Amino acid sequence: MPSVPAPPTAPPKPTWEPKQPEPAYWLRPTIRIRLTLLYGGMFLIAGILLLSIIYMLAAQALHVGSELPFRIVSGRIVSDVCNFGTNPTPDAINAAMNSCVNHQRQQALDTLLNRSLLALVGLSVIAFAFGYAMAGRVLSPLGRITRTARRVAGTDLSRRIELDGPDDELKELADTFDEMLDRLERAFTAQQRFVGNASHELRTPLAINRTLLEVHLSDPQAPPELKQLGKTLLATNERSEQLVEGLLLLARSDNQIVERKPVDLAEVASRAIDQTRAEAEELAVEIRGERSPVVVQGNGVLLERIALNLVQNAVRYNVPEHGWVEVTTALQSGHAVLVVSNTGPVVPAYEIDNLFEPFRRLRTERTGSDKGVGLGLSIARSVARAHGGRIVAEPREGGGLVMRVSLPV
Repeated sequence: MPSVPAPPTAPPKPTWEPKQPEPAYWLRPTIRIRLTLLYGGMFLIAGILLLSIIYMLAAQALHVGSELPFRIVSGRIVSDVCNFGTNPTPDAINAAMNSCVNHQRQQALDTLLNRSLLALVGLSVIAFAFGYAMAGRVLSPLGRITRTARRVAGTDLSRRIELDGPDDELKELADTFDEMLDRLERAFTAQQRFVGNASHELRTPLAINRTLLEVHLSDPQAPPELKQLGKTLLATNERSEQLVEGLLLLARSDNQIVERKPVDLAEVASRAIDQTRAEAEELAVEIRGERSPVVVQGNGVLLERIALNLVQNAVRYNVPEHGWVEVTTALQSGHAVLVVSNTGPVVPAYEIDNLFEPFRRLRTERTGSDKGVGLGLSIARSVARAHGGRIVAEPREGGGLVMRVSLPV
């Protein structure tokens, strides 16, 4: 018998679920729709309450105003309000009645107006209070976004808003802000990783070159020309090491300081002076000044680098004879202030801003110098900003500079 073909199998069911169509924009619970419904409903409720109160007040006024101001007793017209006289004529009675009725109607209208104004004032107070509460409720997500942004500005990039609630403009803003924070955190992490890798990759060959040069220079049988060349290469290698250290420190200090500890600014300045004292004595520069203890929250190593760079610059860029450097610390207006002033060449005021640019010196740019690599002030400004402070330079009368570092305590 011929074989019967098997019935065709049904196609496999898709394992993915079709994407649900997004609702139309005008159907989304947007802030515009919510505010329209909220304030429209509040206006409607307030209008209904106001109409109800006015209706009740008008009914009461009509009830009072419809009562006759007189009555007839034993054929005589008696009234507590109207003055009919003893023997009034019909014309006098009609005139008195009209006057009394008009007076009573005016009193009813005045009463209605006064009570309506009181009701309007009461409803206004209630409406403003209710509107204030509802506006605070509607705008509370903005406050949450602002608080998160403020914490992120304090270098806590791990925080997220994660706003719950209807899919409106505020949630869309919060989600966009969270995505931006994710990208910033990844970029910040990548930068830290790059700085760490670059630190290792750049320092290692320079350290090897320095070791090899020192070994060859220690050979007593080396010819004088080779030793002189070795000294020149060693100085060039040392300058390259300083440049690499400065660039890496500048890259690290451009970010906010996450881990802060109490640091005495006077102690930091004293350590910087101790490291510079030998060079100052060699150049015949006197270091002086009173340093009062003042504690700030920050990174001690980076703060010491600020003081060291400023003191070194003040010593190196000084006058040939009778030069001095004054280093003081004090607490002024709630800020810790480090002031480094020195004698030296006259600095024009328009050159001050250029001193803080990388690789720039007074009247020179990107040129070699045995006094540094041109990153000292740039690093000092970057570290000060990372600590929430600032550094200001002013020309000193007679020559030299006054460098003022202000840090929050």
